[in-house]
Amino acid sequence: MKKNLFEMGASWDNGWSSDNKEKSKPQTQEIKDPSKHRLHFAKEKRNDKTVTIVKPFFLDESTAEALLKTLKKSLATGGTAKENTLEFQGEVTEKLKAELIKLGYGMKK
Repeated sequence: MKKNLFEMGASWDNGWSSDNKEKSKPQTQEIKDPSKHRLHFAKEKRNDKTVTIVKPFFLDESTAEALLKTLKKSLATGGTAKENTLEFQGEVTEKLKAELIKLGYGMKK
């Protein structure tokens, strides 16, 4: 451990550290079957453009990327995957709901 220049008699025992650059590992999330999902849709304005957001997805990274690729191709729009959400360019809520239902995903009522 690095010596703290401004230490004033404090003790750094029991796992305490003065280094705030250590990153904690992200928590693992459980992976659910598509029919067990309860997806929520939202729209946001970003730079005068509409973004459709769908969350929460309980998928591993590779499955989420494959789902994103399939949906982008069927909707003919751009998008990205961030944490447990998928974001799509434009207002594509109705088409997106239809595609996700075809794929067996559950919606929030």
